[in-house]
Amino acid sequence: MSSVGSGVTASGARGFRRRLHGAYLLYTLALAGFIAAMAAAERFGLGRNLIGLTMLLGTVVLYAAIGLRCRTSDSTEYYVAGRRVPAFYNGMATSADWMSAASFIGLAGTLYLSGYNGLAFVIGWTGGFCLVALLIAPYLRKFAEYTIPDFLGARYGGTMPRLVGLAAAVVVSFVYVVAQIYGVGLIVARFTGFGFEIGIFVGLGGVLVCSFLGGMRAVTWTQVAQCIILVVAYLAPVAWLSLKVTGNPVPQVAMGQVLQSVTERESQLGADVREREVMSAYAQRAAIAGAKLLDVPAAMAEDRARAQRRVEQLMESAAPLAEVQAARRELAALPRTEDEARRRYADELAAADAWSQPLGGMPPHAQAFAANPRGGDPAARVSDEHSRRNFLALVFCLMLGTAGLPHILTRFYTTPSVREARRSVGWTLLFICALYLTAPALALLVKHEIFNSVVGTPFDRLPAWIASWAKVDPSLVQVSDVNGDGILQLGELHIGADLVTLAAPEIAGLPYVISAMVAVGGLAAALSTADGLLLTISNALSHDLYYRVIDPNRPSSRRVAVSKVLLLVVALAAAYVASMRVADILFLVAAAFSLAASSIFPALVLGVFWKRANRWGCVSGMLIGLAVTSYYMATTQPWLRGLFGVWRPIEDCMWFGITPIAAGVFGVPAALAAMAIVSLATPRPEPHIEALVDRIRDPRPER
Repeated sequence: MSSVGSGVTASGARGFRRRLHGAYLLYTLALAGFIAAMAAAERFGLGRNLIGLTMLLGTVVLYAAIGLRCRTSDSTEYYVAGRRVPAFYNGMATSADWMSAASFIGLAGTLYLSGYNGLAFVIGWTGGFCLVALLIAPYLRKFAEYTIPDFLGARYGGTMPRLVGLAAAVVVSFVYVVAQIYGVGLIVARFTGFGFEIGIFVGLGGVLVCSFLGGMRAVTWTQVAQCIILVVAYLAPVAWLSLKVTGNPVPQVAMGQVLQSVTERESQLGADVREREVMSAYAQRAAIAGAKLLDVPAAMAEDRARAQRRVEQLMESAAPLAEVQAARRELAALPRTEDEARRRYADELAAADAWSQPLGGMPPHAQAFAANPRGGDPAARVSDEHSRRNFLALVFCLMLGTAGLPHILTRFYTTPSVREARRSVGWTLLFICALYLTAPALALLVKHEIFNSVVGTPFDRLPAWIASWAKVDPSLVQVSDVNGDGILQLGELHIGADLVTLAAPEIAGLPYVISAMVAVGGLAAALSTADGLLLTISNALSHDLYYRVIDPNRPSSRRVAVSKVLLLVVALAAAYVASMRVADILFLVAAAFSLAASSIFPALVLGVFWKRANRWGCVSGMLIGLAVTSYYMATTQPWLRGLFGVWRPIEDCMWFGITPIAAGVFGVPAALAAMAIVSLATPRPEPHIEALVDRIRDPRPER
């Protein structure tokens, strides 16, 4: 990883690649030895917390060491790693940058909860890289600058496109990085014993050392190391689990057998009398919550009086102090305003209504879409139609959003040539597919274990992982004896999507070192993406705002110093927002994709393939795309509705039944239409801009 000039000879480039091969082969062997040593230590009685702490902090120290080794103040090294990253290693770094906490932590969980519908993420994210290879990556590399706003400023001319592109890049990247830091907090808190908030800042230290000291140079070589970790950490436990359940270590081959078993078990659970008792109890709770919403003040008064009586009864009967304190906490937690109470009652209604459905609200795993299109119930047919629309809308947003993510597109500035940029996309897809073809199998295997080993267990003998994860975040796993029979039914167990991958080894009863290895992989995925996102934000602010607009005469070393300060500020702000737990990881990530699809993607694609697109069209399209997408999210996403005081029924706010996670399906056509109309209504771009478009579209190789 020693410095090599941007103008290296062919023999020098080959020597550089050989040194990289040797360094990362040695690293992979050392990683295997480290995991084997931890497994041996577990057999000899080393405590779980110490294993988790050692493995997590050991990898963070490794990333920090790479950051120290690759520290630089040179602007080309800091912004684009010297433009000398070979295609294979850029593919590894890009895949690590891409396989975020959403892919590593959230994808299998979404497939667990949604079944067939969850495949929209696999199709959309993978298909998006095809758009990157065909429409974006080679042209950005031929442009050969530093950032996405750089391209927009040069292609459309003037300061406004650069500033609007900067704002879009910052918004998209900030929403995305909050999700990564939230994932870091979950992992560190569970496997080290730290609190969630402390875990966020401990993990953040590993992010900052790499990106703060060495910029893109350090981030690139750290992400290559993280790619190896996260691929091994994802594939090895799933192969082990597949071998345990089916006798076949290739989970993709064993999926058919497991799916048949899960489908049979779903039929049994759907006909179970005790499961129906739980469904009925939740239906009653939904009715009660709905009645409370009809008269919120009266419901508030009744709830407070009931909680107060409970405290008084416990005190009069000399109940244990713990019970009295729990009752007091329940009293103190009651909403104090009508808005808070209305929000709580609406959440209770939505949750109880979902949980009153068969299988705890999950659709049958193999059923396409949410309902049976051949059913005679008109409501079921409407639900199915909405499900189909949302599936296609989400695929659309994820594909176009992938091709508009600034932290991914910037990686193609780092290759030595356009040809290498194209090849690196192919390598990226190879590593991504290794994970994406495994995630559906992991979801099925975990569901098989839950259905057959956890459901039906007495409450006093529930596995320890349920209590352990509930302490980290109660929203990750909830259990309650709704029908009072002392036996856990499927409808009484509610698992969050962010839990499935991280808890899979514990659910399957695998050695604890495997759980720690999965946590190390999840941490690598979250840190690698957070590194790239934070660097994208700080570089855009320092290069495109400070250097290009505010003070163009400052030397490059000053730009790098400003970027480092801004990186620290943005990281702390993102950590603060993540500590508020505003939404789950997958929604935050999907929101970033919708915002990128509706703002950056149209400006990039039309900028390359339509010479008539001009400055005012670009600015209008990006602003309108962002505005439409943000408005739809604000009026349909529960947390945002509460934040902006939207109390209209959510059904009245939704357009064509589209969920907020796919809001970009409205923003993209709005942005494209605005760009086309405004560009045609205003003068053509200047001749030198049209010449720039011709240059980057010239199919001849670079000289």
